[in-house]
Amino acid sequence: MTKEEMISAIKEMSVLELNDLVKAIEEEFGVTAAAPVAAAGAAGGAVEEEKTEFDVVLNSAGASKIKVVKAVREITGLGLKDAKDLVDNAPKAIKEGVSKEEAEEVQGKLEEAGATVEVK
Repeated sequence: MTKEEMISAIKEMSVLELNDLVKAIEEEFGVTAAAPVAAAGAAGGAVEEEKTEFDVVLNSAGASKIKVVKAVREITGLGLKDAKDLVDNAPKAIKEGVSKEEAEEVQGKLEEAGATVEVK
């Protein structure tokens, strides 16, 4: 029987007959048809994407609220009232969707001013 004849015969089989054929081949040769698919799925699930965007969240202003308000104004470009409102309503996001470097820089400025900051 040639390959073409085998393929032709397989095309004519019903789903139940194909299922029986696969089981027979698995038993005869000691292989599993599902193993490559499961391995590929497991490998794809194990790879996590590296996070590239971060949010800087002000948790509290701490003891030196005025310094924190000034730092928030510098970082965000907000006016005095808006910056004060943002600090008063902590926890609030100061910067969203920024690079890791920028998030660390903002975190450093706010913590230097006395604030409690979290990078998510």
